[in-house]
Amino acid sequence: MRDFLIDTNIWEYWFNVNREPEHGHVLRRVDELKELCERTGVFLRVWVSSVTWGEIEYGYRVQTKKARSLEGPFKQFIRDIAPKEFVVDKHVAEEYGRIRAKLFEKYGPREKRRKGRRPEQLIDPVTSLQLRIQENDLWIAAQAITKDFVLVTNDRKSLRPLLEVAKGKLHIENWAAQNPH
Repeated sequence: MRDFLIDTNIWEYWFNVNREPEHGHVLRRVDELKELCERTGVFLRVWVSSVTWGEIEYGYRVQTKKARSLEGPFKQFIRDIAPKEFVVDKHVAEEYGRIRAKLFEKYGPREKRRKGRRPEQLIDPVTSLQLRIQENDLWIAAQAITKDFVLVTNDRKSLRPLLEVAKGKLHIENWAAQNPH
């Protein structure tokens, strides 16, 4: 069984009982996996990206005072699950560069796609809107690809361009969906 890299939105659904039906779907999938692990003697290993922690930190800092009151319980919930933390290292950075370059070649503005240009010649950076994927999602996907983890996210639609260029290297499950596979 592969390890699971849990994206920010799935942590939110797992924690937040007011997010039905997603909360129930996540709990059901976790129970299925725990049962499978008990039968096979394999450990269920979940990971949290350092990028995800950054998204959580940012999210609570821009929320209302009432929403910020959930920050402590939410972070404690994640700590109680005891995921391993996955930091961005040089291997992830290399994968990020490879897949971002593929996205650039496929979706970047034509006038910027000339081969042989140095990065500093790209004075106007290509935005996530042009590449069709948010920067943080790209980093998290690079982490999943690097370790051959299953990326658990509800962002499948926004990851479609990445799936096109990753060519079978990225495995995704959506535990918040009725059918998580």
